[in-house]
Amino acid sequence: MGRLDDKVALITGAAGGLGRQTAIRMAEEGAKIALVDLNVEGGEETKKLVEEIGSKSIFIQADVSKSSDVQNYVKKTIEEFGKIDIFFNNAGIEGMVAPVEDYDEDEFDKVIAINVKGVFLGLKYVLKEMKKQGSGSVINTSSIGGLVGHENFIGYVASKHAVSGMTKDAAIEYGKHGIRVNAIAPGPINTDMVKNAAHKHNPDNPQEYYDLVTSLVPSRMIGEPEHVANLVTFLGSDESPYINGAIIAIDGAMTAI
Repeated sequence: MGRLDDKVALITGAAGGLGRQTAIRMAEEGAKIALVDLNVEGGEETKKLVEEIGSKSIFIQADVSKSSDVQNYVKKTIEEFGKIDIFFNNAGIEGMVAPVEDYDEDEFDKVIAINVKGVFLGLKYVLKEMKKQGSGSVINTSSIGGLVGHENFIGYVASKHAVSGMTKDAAIEYGKHGIRVNAIAPGPINTDMVKNAAHKHNPDNPQEYYDLVTSLVPSRMIGEPEHVANLVTFLGSDESPYINGAIIAIDGAMTAI
């Protein structure tokens, strides 16, 4: 028996990184999975990995910043599985690395569209379905950048603070309907996003970024996607009924300093 037997999980940003690893972890616990991403090739690969475990799944291509795409992925999930028990509202981008004065306006708009509007739209249309059911668990992906500042990441930090705020608001509004809304706030995790940040920091020596970041983590390590997947799976399960409105750091104590 798995912790998520008979549950349906909807995961955005499922083509890789935290989304893919969480899909795998939830499949291991018995969940049926609806996978959402703009990247078809990566999404289909995640679907293959999930189905090899024995989980039923579907993949839906979507741009999370477009209302019609979000409504479609919610509709397709309900049509296929009849409900949404867990929503990992995870899709996001890191944006450019630059001081505020040099940060490109179009790039800022793009980060806000995906990281803020995308999360908002997911909440808007998934919570409506969960309200009908009278139950559900939403896990938004914020960041330690949604708790503290981070030099040269104005767009990302702004967007993730917004995610943390939306999480608290939705938790207050929907707790009475049997729905929990929490957010995870990962520190440095060994995903493509961190690899991209390392290359942007120093294209000639990306390892410099890893060494710098590791030195700033009291646990002296960079986290792995599996660590985050375990936390998200716990928050999606029935083992966390009184956790609502929380922004949970998973960062090796970086924000404890």
